Parts: sequence; structure tokens; C-alpha cells
Amino acid sequence: MYAVRPFITDDGNILGYRQIELATWTQFDKFSGQLWQTCAMALSQHFELGAGAVLGYDKTGNDHTAFSYTLPLIQGKYLLHKYKPNKFPGIAIVAGSSLPFGKGAFVPQGYGAFAFMAVTQCIGKEENVLIHANAGTTYLYANRKNKFDFIWGAGTQVKIYKGLHGVAEVVSGDPYIERAGLAYQIGGRYFVSDFTQIDVACGNGFSGENKMPFWITFGARFVIAPFEKNKK
Repeated sequence: MYAVRPFITDDGNILGYRQIELATWTQFDKFSGQLWQTCAMALSQHFELGAGAVLGYDKTGNDHTAFSYTLPLIQGKYLLHKYKPNKFPGIAIVAGSSLPFGKGAFVPQGYGAFAFMAVTQCIGKEENVLIHANAGTTYLYANRKNKFDFIWGAGTQVKIYKGLHGVAEVVSGDPYIERAGLAYQIGGRYFVSDFTQIDVACGNGFSGENKMPFWITFGARFVIAPFEKNKK
């Protein structure tokens, strides 16, 4: 139901009111190993607030492996319109910020922010095909200079068999990573239940100032439903 990390393209949807999402994913490439943790909660039927952090190791130019971490990453998401199968797409506005706190290579080079629109078209009564599109900008203040970059992404999730889905995307820039450049990612997602899913994917960068090396990711997502009193 959701285009969540480790996939970069976001979806035009939010959690159900008062639901809590816990997401974790690892990413490995020839330069680093990263463990990401995020937590989000829908504070209303239209607004979702989340925070995250990343820790792991990074190999510097002299092949020395060093521990690195950074936090917090803060993100808000406002739902303008909820999607329905074979009808008007879902639309959401996403904005957030990353702060230069932590240690090592994962720490942002300055004070960053991002904002983009996420749109999701749903095809099929069982959400057989989801098509996502993102467009927005990132901002970085570093060395007394302001820098803006346009970011976009397009992805899809296709139901293959029961809980198994194939996922693919092409992105230019990543709101979570500075100067990520043009890249693709493909993989699979399995819905264990409506509240648990697992992901595996790989991707590679095409171009960019900070061209992404080939990577592999593994992720899991858990949603905690709100407590409801039994009705008599």
C-alpha cells in the first residue's frame, strides 16, 4: 500500500489516523554500510509526522573504516487527497529537514531542507498497480552559500502473486542524501500482513556530483494499529 523506504520515491498517501509506523532498512555498497531507522505517526486524518536516524560505517579515501552516524531527520506529510482504485490519484505534500549533527561521513555538510509533491495513481480493486511520481526541491546552506537542487522520482509497484509485489523506480536526487544524482532501483516487496512488509532491492547511479555506487538494501516495515475499546 505504501512506497516506503528503502525505495526513494514516496507515495501520495499517509498512515491511518493514530497509526504508528516503524521502518528499518540496511544499505550496503563498496564504500559504506548503513542502518536507517525511522518512526512516523499520523496525528490526524491528513497529517503524518516522522523522524529518523542513520548509523553505520564508511570507508574513507585511505581505506580506513570509520563509524559514522547522523540525526535527526525530520519529515512532515500532509495528505491533500486520498487515492481510490481506478479513480482520481492521491496527492500529498512532503517537507522536512536534515541537521548537521553526528559524527563522520554521514553528517550533512550544512543545514538542509526539502519539499516535494507526491502523487499516486491506483489501478485495480486490489491495488494491482500503483504508480508514484514525485517532484520538488532540496535546499542546503553550507559555507555561507545557498544551494537549491530540483529532485524528481517515478516508480511503480505491481502485484505478482498474493503478497508478492515487484517494485521499480528512477530518481534524480534523494531528499535524504545530498547530491545523489540520477539513479535506478529495482526489487521486491512482500506483504506478510496489512501491518508487516519486507523489502529487498538493488540499485545504481547513472550520473551526478555524488554518483551513487551499486548498492543492495534490505528493509522491513511495521505498522501499529491504534488501540480501540471493544464495543458492547
